Amino acid sequence: MPVGSRISNGLFNGLVRKNATYLTVIFLGAFAFELGFEGATNSLWDGWNRGRQWKDIKHRYMHENEDEE
Repeated sequence: MPVGSRISNGLFNGLVRKNATYLTVIFLGAFAFELGFEGATNSLWDGWNRGRQWKDIKHRYMHENEDEE
């Protein structure tokens, strides 16, 4: 039996054979993908817009004693 066939049989028997396990793997995979994709896109956005976002320039406009009048 070739190695690829053993791996695919193992994956099928371990992850896909039972419906509850299959759905759990799908949902966990989708959740992990969403977290990774969101982190990557936020990192790209912050890199492209460095110095132009509120979190980068608010120190110019906010003062420590702003609440005291």
